[in-house]
Amino acid sequence: MPSTFELGAALEDRLSTLGTEFLADFYGRETRRHPENLEALSELAHLLTQLGRLEEGLGIDRKLVKAMPDCDLVHYNHACSLALSGLAVEAMDAIELAIELGYDDPAHLAADKDFSSVRKEPRFQRLLKRLYIEAE
Repeated sequence: MPSTFELGAALEDRLSTLGTEFLADFYGRETRRHPENLEALSELAHLLTQLGRLEEGLGIDRKLVKAMPDCDLVHYNHACSLALSGLAVEAMDAIELAIELGYDDPAHLAADKDFSSVRKEPRFQRLLKRLYIEAE
């Protein structure tokens, strides 16, 4: 029989998931009504990725890249989705573009769990080193 702690943790996880699902539904409705609302579209991509709906989140990130091609954070988030989807080369291309557009937070990039699949790649390490050097 599960302990009270285990039941509490499971309930907390389920409530968190339900909250995320509710928000994804809310932002999905908002973006269908107002497709020009790029802030809501960005939130929807993030929430879908959190829910493990990687293909949907990546699709939205691709739309955002087209809509805001000069935004470093849009390319960074796109890189996250690509890395989570197992598209390592494309993820590093997107990180590199984000850096070229002004992304400048090496500590966040180094710690971001979304990049676990590419963290040991030599190109990722070079990009990270470049960011640290530029930050000095």
